[in-house]
Amino acid sequence: MAAGLKNVVVLGGSYVGLGAVKELTAALPKSHRVLLVEPHSHFHHLFAFPRFAILPSHEHKAFIPYSGAFASAPDPSQHAVIRARAISLTKDHVVLDRDWQGSNKVPFEFIVVTTGTRLPAPGSMEHDEKPPSINYFKTYQEGIKNAKAIVIVGGGAVGVQMATDLREIYPEKNVTLVHSRDRVMPLYHPKMDQIIRDRFKELGVNLITGTRAVVPPGGFPNNGTDFELELKDGRKVPTDLVITATGQIPNNQFLSTLEPSPDSTLTSPVNGFINVLPTLQFKDPKYPNFFAAGDIADSGAHKAARPGMGQAKVVADNILAMIAGGQPTENINVTPPAIHLSLGLTKNMIFRNPDTKNGATEPFVNMKDDGEADMGITRVWERRGVKVNRSEDYHL
Repeated sequence: MAAGLKNVVVLGGSYVGLGAVKELTAALPKSHRVLLVEPHSHFHHLFAFPRFAILPSHEHKAFIPYSGAFASAPDPSQHAVIRARAISLTKDHVVLDRDWQGSNKVPFEFIVVTTGTRLPAPGSMEHDEKPPSINYFKTYQEGIKNAKAIVIVGGGAVGVQMATDLREIYPEKNVTLVHSRDRVMPLYHPKMDQIIRDRFKELGVNLITGTRAVVPPGGFPNNGTDFELELKDGRKVPTDLVITATGQIPNNQFLSTLEPSPDSTLTSPVNGFINVLPTLQFKDPKYPNFFAAGDIADSGAHKAARPGMGQAKVVADNILAMIAGGQPTENINVTPPAIHLSLGLTKNMIFRNPDTKNGATEPFVNMKDDGEADMGITRVWERRGVKVNRSEDYHL
Protein backbone atom coordinates (compact mmCIF):
# COMPACT_ATOMS: atom_id res chain seq x y z
CA MET A 1 0.00 0.00 0.00
CA ALA A 2 1.55 3.30 -1.12
CA ALA A 3 2.59 5.87 1.46
CA GLY A 4 1.43 9.48 1.27
CA LEU A 5 -2.15 8.70 0.33
CA LYS A 6 -4.91 10.85 1.81
CA ASN A 7 -7.45 8.88 3.81
CA VAL A 8 -11.20 8.71 3.50
CA VAL A 9 -12.23 6.80 6.61
CA VAL A 10 -15.50 4.87 6.65
CA LEU A 11 -16.57 3.99 10.20
CA GLY A 12 -18.71 0.86 10.19
CA GLY A 13 -18.78 -2.01 7.72
CA SER A 14 -22.44 -2.95 7.59
CA TYR A 15 -24.73 -2.48 4.56
CA VAL A 16 -24.45 1.30 4.17
CA GLY A 17 -20.77 1.39 5.09
CA LEU A 18 -19.92 -1.14 2.40
CA GLY A 19 -22.16 0.79 0.01
CA ALA A 20 -20.11 3.91 0.69
CA VAL A 21 -16.89 1.94 0.24
CA LYS A 22 -18.05 0.67 -3.15
CA GLU A 23 -19.10 4.12 -4.37
CA LEU A 24 -15.93 5.80 -3.14
CA THR A 25 -13.39 3.25 -4.34
CA ALA A 26 -14.94 3.26 -7.80
CA ALA A 27 -14.20 6.95 -8.33
CA LEU A 28 -11.58 8.27 -5.89
CA PRO A 29 -8.49 9.80 -7.49
CA LYS A 30 -5.21 7.94 -7.02
CA SER A 31 -4.25 10.47 -4.34
CA HIS A 32 -6.84 9.01 -1.96
CA ARG A 33 -7.64 5.67 -0.38
CA VAL A 34 -10.52 4.27 1.67
CA LEU A 35 -9.87 2.87 5.14
CA LEU A 36 -12.80 0.86 6.44
CA VAL A 37 -12.76 0.76 10.26
CA GLU A 38 -14.79 -2.19 11.56
CA PRO A 39 -14.47 -4.17 14.83
CA HIS A 40 -16.18 -7.33 13.53
CA SER A 41 -14.03 -9.96 11.86
CA HIS A 42 -16.86 -10.62 9.38
CA PHE A 43 -19.76 -8.76 7.81
CA HIS A 44 -22.92 -9.46 9.81
CA HIS A 45 -25.88 -10.19 7.54
CA LEU A 46 -28.40 -8.87 10.05
CA PHE A 47 -31.45 -9.54 7.88
CA ALA A 48 -30.90 -13.28 8.38
CA PHE A 49 -30.32 -13.13 12.14
CA PRO A 50 -34.00 -13.59 13.15
CA ARG A 51 -34.27 -16.68 10.90
CA PHE A 52 -30.92 -18.22 11.82
CA ALA A 53 -31.60 -17.76 15.54
CA ILE A 54 -34.43 -20.28 15.10
CA LEU A 55 -33.55 -22.52 12.15
CA PRO A 56 -30.43 -24.70 12.68
CA SER A 57 -27.65 -25.48 10.21
CA HIS A 58 -27.37 -22.05 8.57
CA GLU A 59 -25.96 -19.83 11.33
CA HIS A 60 -22.38 -19.84 9.99
CA LYS A 61 -23.57 -18.38 6.69
CA ALA A 62 -24.59 -15.08 8.32
CA PHE A 63 -20.97 -14.02 8.80
CA ILE A 64 -19.16 -13.11 5.59
CA PRO A 65 -15.44 -12.30 5.29
CA TYR A 66 -14.46 -8.72 4.48
CA SER A 67 -11.92 -10.06 1.98
CA GLY A 68 -14.14 -8.87 -0.87
CA ALA A 69 -14.79 -5.37 0.50
CA PHE A 70 -12.81 -3.74 -2.33
CA ALA A 71 -13.46 -6.37 -5.00
CA SER A 72 -15.00 -3.85 -7.41
CA ALA A 73 -12.30 -1.19 -6.91
CA PRO A 74 -9.92 -0.50 -9.83
CA ASP A 75 -6.99 -1.18 -7.47
CA PRO A 76 -8.15 -3.10 -4.37
CA SER A 77 -4.63 -3.04 -2.89
CA GLN A 78 -4.82 0.74 -2.52
CA HIS A 79 -7.45 0.44 0.24
CA ALA A 80 -7.60 -1.39 3.57
CA VAL A 81 -9.87 -2.79 6.25
CA ILE A 82 -8.75 -1.79 9.74
CA ARG A 83 -9.95 -4.34 12.25
CA ALA A 84 -10.60 -2.02 15.20
CA ARG A 85 -13.24 -0.09 17.11
CA ALA A 86 -13.32 3.71 17.03
CA ILE A 87 -13.24 5.10 20.56
CA SER A 88 -13.07 8.83 19.79
CA LEU A 89 -12.72 11.42 17.04
CA THR A 90 -10.84 14.66 16.60
CA LYS A 91 -11.26 17.10 13.73
CA ASP A 92 -8.77 15.12 11.62
CA HIS A 93 -8.06 11.80 13.39
CA VAL A 94 -9.96 8.73 14.48
CA VAL A 95 -8.66 7.12 17.66
CA LEU A 96 -8.84 3.31 17.72
CA ASP A 97 -8.94 0.76 20.52
CA ARG A 98 -5.78 -0.89 19.12
CA ASP A 99 -2.78 0.01 16.99
CA TRP A 100 -2.78 -0.10 13.22
CA GLN A 101 0.57 0.25 11.48
CA GLY A 102 2.22 1.38 14.71
CA SER A 103 -0.35 3.88 15.96
CA ASN A 104 -3.90 3.96 17.30
CA LYS A 105 -4.54 7.30 15.56
CA VAL A 106 -5.55 7.33 11.91
CA PRO A 107 -5.58 10.70 10.11
CA PHE A 108 -8.27 11.49 7.57
CA GLU A 109 -9.27 14.15 5.09
CA PHE A 110 -12.88 12.95 5.14
CA ILE A 111 -14.80 10.64 7.43
CA VAL A 112 -18.07 8.81 6.77
CA VAL A 113 -19.92 7.56 9.85
CA THR A 114 -22.07 4.51 9.08
CA THR A 115 -22.07 2.85 12.49
CA GLY A 116 -25.83 2.24 12.53
CA THR A 117 -27.71 1.03 15.57
CA ARG A 118 -27.70 -1.99 17.85
CA LEU A 119 -30.66 -4.14 18.79
CA PRO A 120 -31.15 -6.67 21.56
CA ALA A 121 -29.85 -10.11 20.60
CA PRO A 122 -30.62 -11.98 18.43
CA GLY A 123 -31.37 -8.89 16.32
CA SER A 124 -27.69 -8.04 16.56
CA MET A 125 -24.59 -9.80 17.86
CA GLU A 126 -22.39 -8.84 20.81
CA HIS A 127 -19.43 -10.92 19.61
CA ASP A 128 -16.85 -9.60 17.13
CA GLU A 129 -15.49 -12.99 16.06
CA LYS A 130 -17.26 -15.60 13.90
CA PRO A 131 -16.82 -18.73 16.11
CA PRO A 132 -18.46 -17.32 19.29
CA SER A 133 -21.20 -15.77 17.15
CA ILE A 134 -21.97 -19.17 15.64
CA ASN A 135 -21.97 -20.73 19.11
CA TYR A 136 -24.35 -18.05 20.34
CA PHE A 137 -26.85 -18.91 17.62
CA LYS A 138 -26.54 -22.64 18.29
CA THR A 139 -27.23 -22.10 21.99
CA TYR A 140 -30.15 -19.81 21.14
CA GLN A 141 -31.60 -22.39 18.75
CA GLU A 142 -31.45 -25.00 21.50
CA GLY A 143 -33.32 -22.68 23.86
CA ILE A 144 -36.00 -22.17 21.21
CA LYS A 145 -36.23 -25.91 20.60
CA ASN A 146 -36.74 -26.66 24.30
CA ALA A 147 -39.27 -23.89 24.95
CA LYS A 148 -43.00 -24.57 24.96
CA ALA A 149 -44.53 -21.08 25.19
CA ILE A 150 -42.58 -18.23 23.61
CA VAL A 151 -43.42 -14.54 23.98
CA ILE A 152 -41.92 -11.96 21.63
CA VAL A 153 -41.88 -8.40 22.95
CA GLY A 154 -41.90 -5.92 20.07
CA GLY A 155 -43.94 -5.67 16.89
CA GLY A 156 -41.31 -4.41 14.49
CA ALA A 157 -39.81 -6.36 11.60
CA VAL A 158 -37.65 -8.59 13.81
CA GLY A 159 -40.57 -9.53 16.05
CA VAL A 160 -42.93 -10.23 13.15
CA GLN A 161 -40.35 -12.31 11.28
CA MET A 162 -39.48 -14.38 14.32
CA ALA A 163 -43.15 -14.98 15.20
CA THR A 164 -44.01 -16.27 11.73
CA ASP A 165 -40.85 -18.38 11.47
CA LEU A 166 -41.44 -19.90 14.90
CA ARG A 167 -44.94 -21.09 14.06
CA GLU A 168 -43.82 -22.55 10.74
CA ILE A 169 -40.75 -24.31 12.10
CA TYR A 170 -42.32 -25.32 15.44
CA PRO A 171 -46.12 -25.41 14.93
CA GLU A 172 -46.57 -27.21 18.26
CA LYS A 173 -45.26 -24.24 20.25
CA ASN A 174 -47.42 -21.48 21.67
CA VAL A 175 -46.20 -18.15 20.24
CA THR A 176 -47.41 -14.75 21.44
CA LEU A 177 -46.32 -11.31 20.25
CA VAL A 178 -46.81 -8.30 22.53
CA HIS A 179 -46.68 -4.81 21.03
CA SER A 180 -47.17 -1.50 22.83
CA ARG A 181 -48.94 0.26 19.95
CA ASP A 182 -52.40 -0.52 18.65
CA ARG A 183 -50.99 -1.39 15.23
CA VAL A 184 -48.07 -3.66 14.42
CA MET A 185 -45.28 -1.88 12.49
CA PRO A 186 -47.06 1.48 12.87
CA LEU A 187 -44.58 3.36 10.65
CA TYR A 188 -46.42 1.83 7.71
CA HIS A 189 -49.86 2.27 6.17
CA PRO A 190 -52.62 0.49 8.17
CA LYS A 191 -52.83 -2.14 5.45
CA MET A 192 -49.50 -3.51 6.73
CA ASP A 193 -51.05 -4.17 10.14
CA GLN A 194 -53.99 -5.99 8.57
CA ILE A 195 -51.76 -8.20 6.40
CA ILE A 196 -49.70 -9.20 9.44
CA ARG A 197 -52.80 -9.87 11.54
CA ASP A 198 -54.20 -12.10 8.80
CA ARG A 199 -50.91 -13.99 8.57
CA PHE A 200 -50.74 -14.39 12.36
CA LYS A 201 -54.27 -15.77 12.36
CA GLU A 202 -53.37 -18.21 9.58
CA LEU A 203 -50.33 -19.47 11.50
CA GLY A 204 -51.83 -19.35 14.98
CA VAL A 205 -49.68 -16.55 16.45
CA ASN A 206 -51.34 -14.86 19.43
CA LEU A 207 -51.22 -11.06 19.17
CA ILE A 208 -51.57 -8.63 22.07
CA THR A 209 -51.42 -4.92 21.21
CA GLY A 210 -51.85 -1.65 23.07
CA THR A 211 -49.95 -2.64 26.21
CA ARG A 212 -46.35 -3.08 27.32
CA ALA A 213 -44.49 -5.93 28.94
CA VAL A 214 -43.17 -5.33 32.45
CA VAL A 215 -39.45 -6.12 32.47
CA PRO A 216 -38.31 -7.53 35.85
CA PRO A 217 -35.35 -5.73 37.50
CA GLY A 218 -33.06 -8.66 36.74
CA GLY A 219 -34.47 -9.27 33.27
CA PHE A 220 -36.57 -12.21 32.13
CA PRO A 221 -35.55 -15.59 33.66
CA ASN A 222 -35.24 -17.46 30.33
CA ASN A 223 -33.66 -20.42 32.11
CA GLY A 224 -36.17 -23.00 30.92
CA THR A 225 -38.56 -22.65 33.86
CA ASP A 226 -42.19 -21.59 33.52
CA PHE A 227 -43.09 -18.06 34.59
CA GLU A 228 -45.70 -15.39 33.89
CA LEU A 229 -44.95 -12.31 31.83
CA GLU A 230 -46.77 -9.38 33.39
CA LEU A 231 -48.29 -6.73 31.14
CA LYS A 232 -48.91 -3.07 32.03
CA ASP A 233 -52.68 -3.60 31.78
CA GLY A 234 -52.54 -6.29 34.46
CA ARG A 235 -52.77 -9.34 32.24
CA LYS A 236 -50.29 -12.17 32.66
CA VAL A 237 -49.00 -14.40 29.87
CA PRO A 238 -47.63 -17.88 30.73
CA THR A 239 -44.24 -18.45 29.10
CA ASP A 240 -40.88 -20.12 29.47
CA LEU A 241 -38.96 -17.93 27.00
CA VAL A 242 -39.20 -14.21 26.22
CA ILE A 243 -37.55 -12.76 23.12
CA THR A 244 -36.94 -9.00 23.27
CA ALA A 245 -37.27 -7.35 19.87
CA THR A 246 -37.53 -3.66 20.78
CA GLY A 247 -35.37 -0.59 20.82
CA GLN A 248 -32.70 0.62 18.41
CA ILE A 249 -29.76 2.27 20.18
CA PRO A 250 -27.51 4.49 18.01
CA ASN A 251 -23.83 3.56 17.93
CA ASN A 252 -22.54 7.06 18.69
CA GLN A 253 -20.29 6.53 21.72
CA PHE A 254 -17.14 7.70 19.92
CA LEU A 255 -18.63 11.19 19.44
CA SER A 256 -18.61 12.02 23.15
CA THR A 257 -15.21 13.73 23.03
CA LEU A 258 -15.81 15.67 19.79
CA GLU A 259 -16.48 19.32 20.65
CA PRO A 260 -19.51 20.86 18.92
CA SER A 261 -19.72 24.50 17.93
CA PRO A 262 -21.30 26.90 20.43
CA ASP A 263 -25.11 26.59 20.39
CA SER A 264 -24.84 23.38 18.37
CA THR A 265 -25.19 19.67 19.09
CA LEU A 266 -23.70 16.81 17.12
CA THR A 267 -26.55 14.43 17.91
CA SER A 268 -30.27 14.86 18.39
CA PRO A 269 -31.23 15.20 22.06
CA VAL A 270 -34.42 13.32 21.20
CA ASN A 271 -33.00 10.14 19.65
CA GLY A 272 -29.19 10.29 19.70
CA PHE A 273 -28.81 10.17 15.92
CA ILE A 274 -26.31 12.47 14.20
CA ASN A 275 -27.69 15.81 13.01
CA VAL A 276 -27.03 16.12 9.28
CA LEU A 277 -27.65 18.47 6.38
CA PRO A 278 -29.43 17.25 3.23
CA THR A 279 -25.90 16.73 1.82
CA LEU A 280 -25.37 14.29 4.74
CA GLN A 281 -22.56 16.44 6.12
CA PHE A 282 -22.67 16.92 9.88
CA LYS A 283 -24.99 19.85 10.55
CA ASP A 284 -22.37 21.46 12.76
CA PRO A 285 -20.45 23.86 10.44
CA LYS A 286 -17.26 23.11 12.37
CA TYR A 287 -17.02 19.72 10.61
CA PRO A 288 -17.67 20.12 6.85
CA ASN A 289 -15.57 17.02 6.09
CA PHE A 290 -17.66 14.79 8.40
CA PHE A 291 -20.52 12.80 6.85
CA ALA A 292 -23.08 10.37 8.28
CA ALA A 293 -25.36 7.97 6.41
CA GLY A 294 -27.78 5.16 7.11
CA ASP A 295 -29.42 4.45 10.44
CA ILE A 296 -27.01 6.62 12.45
CA ALA A 297 -27.98 9.79 10.54
CA ASP A 298 -30.98 11.88 11.61
CA SER A 299 -31.76 12.55 7.96
CA GLY A 300 -35.53 12.18 7.94
CA ALA A 301 -35.22 9.07 5.78
CA HIS A 302 -36.62 5.68 6.71
CA LYS A 303 -33.97 3.65 8.53
CA ALA A 304 -33.39 0.69 6.22
CA ALA A 305 -30.68 -0.64 3.93
CA ARG A 306 -32.25 0.44 0.62
CA PRO A 307 -32.50 4.19 1.35
CA GLY A 308 -29.10 3.86 3.01
CA MET A 309 -27.61 2.74 -0.30
CA GLY A 310 -28.89 5.92 -1.93
CA GLN A 311 -27.35 7.92 0.89
CA ALA A 312 -24.01 6.20 0.35
CA LYS A 313 -23.97 7.50 -3.22
CA VAL A 314 -24.85 11.03 -2.10
CA VAL A 315 -21.97 10.97 0.38
CA ALA A 316 -19.52 9.65 -2.21
CA ASP A 317 -20.57 12.21 -4.83
CA ASN A 318 -20.19 15.08 -2.35
CA ILE A 319 -16.77 13.92 -1.15
CA LEU A 320 -15.57 13.55 -4.74
CA ALA A 321 -16.81 17.08 -5.51
CA MET A 322 -14.95 18.48 -2.49
CA ILE A 323 -11.74 16.64 -3.41
CA ALA A 324 -12.00 18.25 -6.86
CA GLY A 325 -12.28 21.69 -5.24
CA GLY A 326 -16.02 22.07 -5.64
CA GLN A 327 -18.97 22.23 -3.28
CA PRO A 328 -21.14 19.36 -2.04
CA THR A 329 -24.38 19.83 -3.96
CA GLU A 330 -25.98 16.37 -3.89
CA ASN A 331 -28.93 16.09 -1.49
CA ILE A 332 -30.72 12.98 -0.29
CA ASN A 333 -34.13 12.15 -1.70
CA VAL A 334 -36.41 11.07 1.14
CA THR A 335 -38.86 8.49 -0.20
CA PRO A 336 -41.81 6.76 1.52
CA PRO A 337 -40.86 3.95 3.91
CA ALA A 338 -40.61 0.53 2.26
CA ILE A 339 -39.62 -2.95 3.38
CA HIS A 340 -39.11 -6.50 2.14
CA LEU A 341 -40.59 -8.50 5.01
CA SER A 342 -40.54 -12.26 5.46
CA LEU A 343 -43.75 -13.78 6.83
CA GLY A 344 -42.53 -17.35 7.24
CA LEU A 345 -40.13 -19.67 5.47
CA THR A 346 -41.40 -18.93 1.96
CA LYS A 347 -44.06 -16.21 2.22
CA ASN A 348 -42.84 -12.61 2.06
CA MET A 349 -43.94 -9.25 0.83
CA ILE A 350 -42.62 -6.01 -0.56
CA PHE A 351 -44.52 -3.11 0.98
CA ARG A 352 -44.13 0.58 0.26
CA ASN A 353 -46.09 3.41 1.82
CA PRO A 354 -48.06 5.65 -0.55
CA ASP A 355 -46.18 8.61 -2.01
CA THR A 356 -48.55 11.22 -0.63
CA LYS A 357 -46.45 14.08 -2.06
CA ASN A 358 -47.51 12.89 -5.51
CA GLY A 359 -51.12 12.27 -4.55
CA ALA A 360 -50.98 8.53 -3.90
CA THR A 361 -53.27 7.20 -1.16
CA GLU A 362 -52.73 3.44 -1.32
CA PRO A 363 -49.55 1.50 -0.53
CA PHE A 364 -47.72 -0.72 -2.99
CA VAL A 365 -48.02 -4.36 -1.90
CA ASN A 366 -46.45 -7.35 -3.62
CA MET A 367 -47.21 -10.64 -1.85
CA LYS A 368 -44.75 -13.40 -2.75
CA ASP A 369 -44.20 -17.08 -1.97
CA ASP A 370 -40.67 -17.60 -3.20
CA GLY A 371 -38.58 -17.47 -0.03
CA GLU A 372 -35.70 -19.84 0.74
CA ALA A 373 -34.76 -21.37 4.08
CA ASP A 374 -31.35 -19.66 4.04
CA MET A 375 -32.86 -16.46 2.60
CA GLY A 376 -30.75 -16.65 -0.57
CA ILE A 377 -27.54 -16.27 1.39
CA THR A 378 -25.25 -17.34 -1.47
CA ARG A 379 -26.27 -14.24 -3.43
CA VAL A 380 -25.46 -12.10 -0.40
CA TRP A 381 -21.95 -13.57 -0.20
CA GLU A 382 -21.42 -12.86 -3.89
CA ARG A 383 -22.62 -9.26 -3.48
CA ARG A 384 -20.02 -8.95 -0.73
CA GLY A 385 -17.34 -10.01 -3.21
CA VAL A 386 -16.90 -13.57 -1.89
CA LYS A 387 -17.67 -16.44 -4.26
CA VAL A 388 -19.01 -19.66 -2.73
CA ASN A 389 -17.86 -22.73 -4.64
CA ARG A 390 -18.27 -25.35 -1.89
CA SER A 391 -20.33 -25.60 1.27
CA GLU A 392 -17.07 -25.38 3.23
CA ASP A 393 -16.61 -21.83 1.94
CA TYR A 394 -19.39 -20.66 4.26
CA HIS A 395 -17.02 -21.40 7.16
CA LEU A 396 -14.39 -18.89 5.95
